[in-house]
Amino acid sequence: MKRSGKIFTTAMLAVTLMMPAMGVSANEGNAEANGNEKFRVLVDSGNQKNLNNVKEQYGVQWDFASEGFTTDMNEKQFNALQKNKNITVEKVPELEIATATDQPEAKYAAMAASQSTPWGIKAIYNNSSITKTSGGSGINIAVLDTGVNTNHPDLRNNVEQCKDFTVGTTYTNNSCTDRQGHGTHVAGSALADGGTGSGVYGVAPDADLWAYKVLGDDGSGYADDIAAAIRHAGDQASALGTKVVINMSLGSSGESSLITNAVNYAYNKGVLVIAAAGNSGPYQGSIGYPGALVNAVAVAALENTVQNGTYRVADFSSRGYSRTDGDYVIQKGDVEISAPGAAIYSTWYDGGYATISGTSMASPHAAGLAAKIWAQYPSASNVDVRGELQYRGYENDILSGYGAGYGDDYASGFGFATVQ
Repeated sequence: MKRSGKIFTTAMLAVTLMMPAMGVSANEGNAEANGNEKFRVLVDSGNQKNLNNVKEQYGVQWDFASEGFTTDMNEKQFNALQKNKNITVEKVPELEIATATDQPEAKYAAMAASQSTPWGIKAIYNNSSITKTSGGSGINIAVLDTGVNTNHPDLRNNVEQCKDFTVGTTYTNNSCTDRQGHGTHVAGSALADGGTGSGVYGVAPDADLWAYKVLGDDGSGYADDIAAAIRHAGDQASALGTKVVINMSLGSSGESSLITNAVNYAYNKGVLVIAAAGNSGPYQGSIGYPGALVNAVAVAALENTVQNGTYRVADFSSRGYSRTDGDYVIQKGDVEISAPGAAIYSTWYDGGYATISGTSMASPHAAGLAAKIWAQYPSASNVDVRGELQYRGYENDILSGYGAGYGDDYASGFGFATVQ
C-alpha cells in the first residue's frame, strides 16, 4: 500500500490518554511562566570541539554519536543555541500511549473466572472454547512502555529483563516500575501465563519479558529514551544470540529521526518491531509513528463485533489511504495487519486486571503471535516471521468496518493474523 506521509495532530493520535491526575507545584508553575521550564533537545555539530563545549555546559542525556546528543534546557538556552551557526539544535518529540479511553473501562481486584482467556485470545487462537494458551518459548518480547508490574502473579514467571530508560545517561537495571498501568496491561496480552492457573493468559505465555520503561507515569515520553531502548534491544539480540520482538504501543503524529534510525538499526540486527497503528480513525492518512515506518509492523484494532462474517475494524483505529488498496506492498504509513484491540481484558499495575481499548491493545496480540510463530520456526529470520504474519492476515480477510474490504485494504491491512 504505497502512500505518502501525512502529518496530523498529536491530540488525534490518542483519542484520550490514560493519565493519572498530576498536581503542579507553585515552583513548576513559576518556572513555566518565567520560561525556565526545561525540555529535551537534540544537539549536533560538524565541529567536535563545539559539540564537546555544549556537552560540558549542559550535560548529556543520550549520546547518539553521528546523530548528536540529547540534553535538557530551557527556552532561553534553546534560543541562544539556535543563534550559534556552528550548532544545530532541535526539540525532541514526545510520544504517548495509544489508548482510545481515558480510563480503564473496568477494573477488577480479582480475576474473573470467565476471563482467563479473554475474547481477543479466543479470537486470535480461532478457538472459542480455549481455556489456556501456549507457545513462545525461547523468544523475548521487549515491551517498551510505562514499565511493568513484574510482581504481577500472571507475569512474574516471564520476566527476564527490567530496565528504566527514562532516568539518565544510561538505563537503570532491575527498575521498571509501572505507576500508570498501560505497560502492565500490554505485557499481559502478549505473554501472561495464567499465574497459578487461575489468572489471565496472553498469546505466548512461554515467551520471556523484557520490560523497558521508556514512558513516564503520565503515559508520555521523549523520543530519545525510546530510541535508546530500541537500540539496546537490538544490541542485546546480537550479544545474547536471541530472538527479540519489540512491542511499542505508543505513538506520535510526527516522525522522529532518532526513532526511525533506531528501528532500522534493530531491524537490521534481526529484531522484529511491532507497533500500534494509532487511534485517529476512521480518517485516512492517520497512521502514527513509529507504526508508520517501513521497518515496523503497524497493527490495527478489531472489536468483538462480527459483521459480513468477520470481526470489525474499530472506528478509532487509524487508517491509511484508500487509493493504495489491493497492492499488498508495505510502505510508510500503511496498516499491515489487524488484531483484537477493543474492550481487552488483561493484567493491571496494581496486581489486578482491567479492560481497555486502543491499538495499544492490538499491538501486543500481534507481538505475542510473532513470538509464538518464531518459537515454532526458530531458524526463521525476523523478515520471515513478518512475512508469515502477512500471510496469515491474507488468509483471514477482514470485511467489516469503515474502509475494510476484500484483500489488502487501508483499514485492516492484509487482514487478521491468527494462530490457526
